[in-house]
Amino acid sequence: MGKVLQKPVLQLLATLVLAGVTMAVWAAWLGWDQHRDVHPDGSTTGPYEAWQVIGLGVTLLALVYWAASRQAVAAAVLGTTTGLTVAASYDWSDDSSGLFAIGVGMVMIGSLVVTGLLSLWIASSKRKAGVGRSGH
Repeated sequence: MGKVLQKPVLQLLATLVLAGVTMAVWAAWLGWDQHRDVHPDGSTTGPYEAWQVIGLGVTLLALVYWAASRQAVAAAVLGTTTGLTVAASYDWSDDSSGLFAIGVGMVMIGSLVVTGLLSLWIASSKRKAGVGRSGH
């Protein structure tokens, strides 16, 4: 394969792998807890506990860091955003109110913005650190 095609193919592959891993991470942290907790006063919480969402966030942070530090910013942003959007859509699609679409949209926009800013910051930090060490 020529060098011209090699980089886009690798970026696409990295994006697809990150999307798949992100969906698996969602399932591992959030997919198994599907019930709401009913409290004595009748209020409900859930279905996720705070530690599950924090665990998902920390795991995704590690994935984004790994990809962005290798200058695969587009893969980090698009793969993570796609994976979260698909996972949330699948997980929440049984909501009878129809409001799940708003939640999925918020996940998509929020993950796009956060992973975009974070990936750019990581990639530029790594680039600056690499330039300083090589003496350029």
